Amino acid sequence: MSDVVTVKATTKHVGLSAQKVRLVLDQVRGRRASEALAYLAVLPQAAARPVAATIKSAMASAEENLGLNQEDMVVSQIWADMGSTRKWRRFGARGRFKPILRRSSHISVVLAEETNA
Repeated sequence: MSDVVTVKATTKHVGLSAQKVRLVLDQVRGRRASEALAYLAVLPQAAARPVAATIKSAMASAEENLGLNQEDMVVSQIWADMGSTRKWRRFGARGRFKPILRRSSHISVVLAEETNA
């Protein structure tokens, strides 16, 4: 049985809702890490930038701490969890207020080393 080396990176309190981030994550799941970064560079969604930063962080950790080659890394798992929600209010007519929920998310990436067997 072969041991697959994995590296995990997490970015917390990203100022985007987890639902919007998951739309971007579905596009890069299962791709090579370098290919995923190139793909994220051209996506128009705002969530592409923090997702790319998280993948770059995991790649840098793999190279610095474990001595792995960045070209061999594959996005094996990637997910977004709900973070904290800031509750904002905007005052409306007749003494009422209209609540605004500012959602955040936590992005987690697990990179695995691709084996050419």
